[in-house]
Amino acid sequence: MLNENNNALIAGVGICIPETVLTNSDFAKTMNTSDEWIRTMTGIRERHIVDPAQATSDLGVVAAQQAMIQAGINRADVDLIIVATMSPDLLMPATACIIQERLGIKNTPAFDVSAGCSGFIYALVAGSQFISTGLYRTVLVIGAETNSRIANWEDPGSCLVVGDGAGAVVLQPSLPEHGILSMCLGADGSGVKHLYIPAGGTRTAVTAENIAAKMHKVKMDGQEVFQFAMRMLPKVTEQALEMASISKDEVALIIPHQANLRIIEAAARRMDLPMDKFMVNVDRYGNTSSASIPIALHEALENGRIKPGDVVVLAGFGAGLTWGAVVMRW
Repeated sequence: MLNENNNALIAGVGICIPETVLTNSDFAKTMNTSDEWIRTMTGIRERHIVDPAQATSDLGVVAAQQAMIQAGINRADVDLIIVATMSPDLLMPATACIIQERLGIKNTPAFDVSAGCSGFIYALVAGSQFISTGLYRTVLVIGAETNSRIANWEDPGSCLVVGDGAGAVVLQPSLPEHGILSMCLGADGSGVKHLYIPAGGTRTAVTAENIAAKMHKVKMDGQEVFQFAMRMLPKVTEQALEMASISKDEVALIIPHQANLRIIEAAARRMDLPMDKFMVNVDRYGNTSSASIPIALHEALENGRIKPGDVVVLAGFGAGLTWGAVVMRW
């Protein structure tokens, strides 16, 4: 029987951060840039990069295992696996299927979500709906990226900000007054070419000429994406709070997508909130796309910034152009 009265809560969180660290000073050795310039423009000091033998699923598996241990569940408990990524192991099949096999989970449905840096929010909302209807009880949601593989390392605007990593959460049913209280998603397809990979799909094939032109790597109009994020982060956060009938003053912590410190600071000003209401770790991880919010969530919990009963907002924005936010009571 389907039951439409279940909220979904996060029962466990896990992460996987590659060991190799790339600092701003490392970039300054080969590019016309400096540590000071990168920190001023983005807030980033360093980022973690996968080893040559690692792929996105490798990071996702470790993050998922940690989340499952924290939630106190085993493989047999998992009803569904959703992976948010824009840097999958393969174009086909879904990275979620690869992770399912690596985890030793049999016959459980698994699929990917492609919504750029908003991917984790999209996947979280999708997973929560399976729990809300009562169809599934335990959903594993993973955000995993190896952005260093799809960045153009000859384009400072593409490569200076990216980092690799993975974060995962276990969703389970909650009491009505706790867990996810509201959610909102959005997209504006007119902004597709502000952030995209030109070649590799059915529109534009991968050819020797396209590879030479780096068309198989991320192409971004940095100014357009920056302006979009400046507008959308506070807007979607406020919209989700309004849907939950919760005022901004009741919020204990906002965990935004970690793309650029200046975007987060602008959101704080727009919402008239102090910066200590926002979780920030972009300085140490860079932009890890779909992984950034669960990594920041894990760190916030580890540092005691989230306590039982706290209202927490997760908000993302990214390619598509897409955006989304979730309000939850911990």
